[in-house]
Amino acid sequence: MVKTINQISNQDEVRQVLVVTLVLNVIVAVCKIIIGAWSGVLSVSADGVHSLVDASSNVIALVAHRLATRPPDEDHPYGHKRYETVAALGIGAFLLVTAFELISVALDRLHQGGDAPVIAPVTFVVMLATLGVNLFVTTYELRAARRLGSSLLSADAAHTRSDVFVTVAVLISMACVALFRWAWADIVTTVVIVGFILHAAWEVLSSTGRVLVDTAPYPPNELAAWVEALPSVEHVIRARSRGSLDAAQVDIDVQVAPEMTAAQTQAISDAIRDELANKIRGLVEVEVHFVPATNRPADYALLARARADALGLTTHEVYVRDGDDGKVMEMHVEVPPGQTLGKAHEQVSQLEADIRSRLPEVEEVITHIEPAISEKTASDATQQAEIAVFRRQVMSLLHAHFPQADWHNIEIFPTLSGFTLAMHVTLPAQITVEAAHQIAESAEILLRAHLPLLERVTIHTEPPD
Repeated sequence: MVKTINQISNQDEVRQVLVVTLVLNVIVAVCKIIIGAWSGVLSVSADGVHSLVDASSNVIALVAHRLATRPPDEDHPYGHKRYETVAALGIGAFLLVTAFELISVALDRLHQGGDAPVIAPVTFVVMLATLGVNLFVTTYELRAARRLGSSLLSADAAHTRSDVFVTVAVLISMACVALFRWAWADIVTTVVIVGFILHAAWEVLSSTGRVLVDTAPYPPNELAAWVEALPSVEHVIRARSRGSLDAAQVDIDVQVAPEMTAAQTQAISDAIRDELANKIRGLVEVEVHFVPATNRPADYALLARARADALGLTTHEVYVRDGDDGKVMEMHVEVPPGQTLGKAHEQVSQLEADIRSRLPEVEEVITHIEPAISEKTASDATQQAEIAVFRRQVMSLLHAHFPQADWHNIEIFPTLSGFTLAMHVTLPAQITVEAAHQIAESAEILLRAHLPLLERVTIHTEPPD
């Protein structure tokens, strides 16, 4: 899948956030280690070491993000997005290491005992300043993660938030030591903080684990409902998804009429991809599989239209019912306005005979002759404005998907709940009638899929003058 401008911009923003976070975490860690060594307060030095873990996780995140944004290649045909997931898994592991580190320091203090250290005011000033930096970094990363939909930034923010808890615990223990000489206060506070860190580790590891074991990020019934809402889709047999919310891969199995051609199913596939791209942010890939309906009756309307196209006619409202000796097909047939009754009857009679010869199960064909619709019957100014907008939508779709075809003589007629469309398309004279019909059918499916207000489509195929 080709990267869009928005995707590239998001990747650059994620990288920028990680660089800013790395620089700030290094500054915080160096300040804590220096002031801890100068003051002799062990908890401050330990907190500085913990901040170095934050900086290390930022380095991992930057390297992983650089790998994750590489385009697909032969060894990684689905891209490198899982590197970001592995990096988030590594950050979760760092959180567990941090929890173990704090418990170890607390047990060492409990075992060693001794007098409480003397804490200078400058130590409080430095720790409060680093706390402010940590709070800024956490808020900065969380907001960027929500805006950009990055699981990596979200995981890194959770790790940085644990550093906030540790710094708060150190400040509380420092206050207790300075005011009451309670050396054990740091141990109690540290144990409480370990609980917060373990909870953050669980959140990160569980979310990345869901991606690694291919837990569906989107419910199948929700995906099926989105696809079945398209006018051209009858039934979704199966809908699956994997990956993460910001990098989802979707598989859709759609049941279609066995009469449909490859060009027609391609139009439906494009409509499904467009619909899912509008619903899912960060959609990586959509695979659409078509399954012919083997137990459904023949699509008589589709077959009747194919025979009518061969004669330069248009059919609609095709109905089939059981007769005494077979099927009875009834339909409306449009003929060019101004055509004589004799000529119209001759063409329609030929259509009836052609259908009976092609469909032996049809014993009778009943036709209702009517002139083709004309856009001129819509004279209201508001309707004309709506028709103009609808015309632009139609032409935009046709030019985008059939750039080589010549679409002209477009007539749009408003109905009570939508529009009826008639048009001509000029195709090479050497192509077969079946091929011309397939192009017209594909265009109709495309328009119906993207324009819900379209109630009826009539496409006349013709060779160049």
